[in-house]
Amino acid sequence: MNRFADKLSFFAITLWVGGLWAIGYLAAPMLFASLDDKGLAGMLAGRMFTWTAYVGMACGSYLLIHRLAVFGGSALKQGFFWAVLLMLLFTVAGHFGIQPVLAGLKEQALPKEVMESLFHDRFARWHGISSIVYLFESLLGLVLVLAPRRG
Repeated sequence: MNRFADKLSFFAITLWVGGLWAIGYLAAPMLFASLDDKGLAGMLAGRMFTWTAYVGMACGSYLLIHRLAVFGGSALKQGFFWAVLLMLLFTVAGHFGIQPVLAGLKEQALPKEVMESLFHDRFARWHGISSIVYLFESLLGLVLVLAPRRG
C-alpha cells in the first residue's frame, strides 16, 4: 500500500487515542478541579468530548477502510480491525446514544443544575455508563498504540 496512507493511519491512531486520553483523563478533570462553576466546566468538557467523538469517528472510519484496503478480507481476522470497530461503535453509542440522554436530563432540570435537581440519580447513573464506555474505548486505544507496526 501507499506509504502516505500507512503514515496517515499511524497519525489517525495518535490523534484519536491521544485525544481520548488527553481530554478524558487530563483536560476534563482539570476543568472540574479548577473552575468553581461546575455547570461551565461540564459545558466545556462536553464540547471537548463532542470534538473528540467527531475526531474518533473520522479516524476510526479511515483506519477501518485503510485496513480493508491493505489486507482485504483477512483484515476481518485481525484483532486490530476489531479493536478499531469496537472503539468506533463505542464512540457512536456514546455520542449519539448516551450524550443526548445526559443533555435531556440537564435540560429537564433547568433552571437548576442537574446535580441539584430531581434528576440527579438518573444523571449520575447515565454519566457512570458513559464513563465506563469511555474507559473501554480508551483501553482498546491501548491495543492500537501497542499493535505491531509494519515498515
